[in-house]
Amino acid sequence: MRLSTKGQYGLRAMFELALSYGEGPVALKTIAEKQEISEHYLEQLIAVLKKAGLVKSTRGAQGGYTLAMEPDKITVGDILRALEGPLAPVECVIDGEEIECSRADFCVSRLVWKKIKDSLNKVVDSITLKDMVDDYSKMNVKDSYMYYI
Repeated sequence: MRLSTKGQYGLRAMFELALSYGEGPVALKTIAEKQEISEHYLEQLIAVLKKAGLVKSTRGAQGGYTLAMEPDKITVGDILRALEGPLAPVECVIDGEEIECSRADFCVSRLVWKKIKDSLNKVVDSITLKDMVDDYSKMNVKDSYMYYI
């Protein structure tokens, strides 16, 4: 299973907001430059994250974006599901979706896919933006302007 650039870039943008949490709004241009993401593409991602209740916007000259809640309240899973949808390796194990499959009652592979889905969700739901910021602060980064996740 591979995440699209939506999930990858969205997580990087949220990390950037978490680094600046409590310091006021961050301009979209600043996030785009620091994380090397197209500003136009970032606008689309931020709109989805805002709709999901993970980001707030402030208008005006000193405006920009902030996290909608504290970094320890937002998980990687929250971000990825907002941008990517359900995290599952195959459709037949997505919770709440009824998929017609003639093999469902005796499909051993489905059990494997469900275990993968459950494990993946457990991991991404256990990592918060605060955890990422804490991990970043432990890294030996020479140029604090450039960092990648």
